[in-house]
Amino acid sequence: MRFLLLLLAPLLVLQGKRVRARTVRLPEPEGQRSGASGKPSNRPLRTLVLGDSAAAGVGCSSQYEAVTGHWVEALSAHYHVHWQLVAQSSLTCAGVLKLLKETTLTIESADVVLISVGVNDVTRRTSVNQWQQDLNAMTQYLKQNLATKTIIYTTLPPMHKFPALPQPLRMFVGGQAKRLNKALEQHCTHNANTHFLVFDVPFAPEYMASDGYHPSPKAAALWANSASVFVI
Repeated sequence: MRFLLLLLAPLLVLQGKRVRARTVRLPEPEGQRSGASGKPSNRPLRTLVLGDSAAAGVGCSSQYEAVTGHWVEALSAHYHVHWQLVAQSSLTCAGVLKLLKETTLTIESADVVLISVGVNDVTRRTSVNQWQQDLNAMTQYLKQNLATKTIIYTTLPPMHKFPALPQPLRMFVGGQAKRLNKALEQHCTHNANTHFLVFDVPFAPEYMASDGYHPSPKAAALWANSASVFVI
């Protein structure tokens, strides 16, 4: 595999540059990134959505349509939800943790955190060893500094199926995503109250944003509903 990678390296670099040049750059949607929702008489729940462009809602026209909006709406039927979104496009797992540490939070602690990281670690070729270290740092920080009771890591998307990626780039990117995903699943297995969220999103136009990468509002709703199972 290493020999094949070296052999195809010039083509992979060229394909990567072409994909970046041709990909539509979608903005992070407008909308509130913190608030409270649900009946005040309901049991309180402090939630945090943390991560990269998918968590930030890229691919949706508003935060209400994105995963945070759908998740808060689902939880609000059962809890008085105090929520915050801390996310930014193009960040790796280490970058997301740095952003979290630099952000002034509206909640002192978090009962449950939903996380989306990994895609940028794939594209920047974060090693599996470094990825494991970054996941450990994230989980440890959430539990020790934010007293987080439940952590939900979202599975990496099946990048080997991304229609916007040409072959053989898709094959190599997909392989790296699978390796990081396996390490993520193991991390969740070995850490108490840390869950590996897998949800099936059909590769149909209505579930993909116009850039061919990010989840559409329909996919965000599936994601949020799957995450709600760990809380409700």
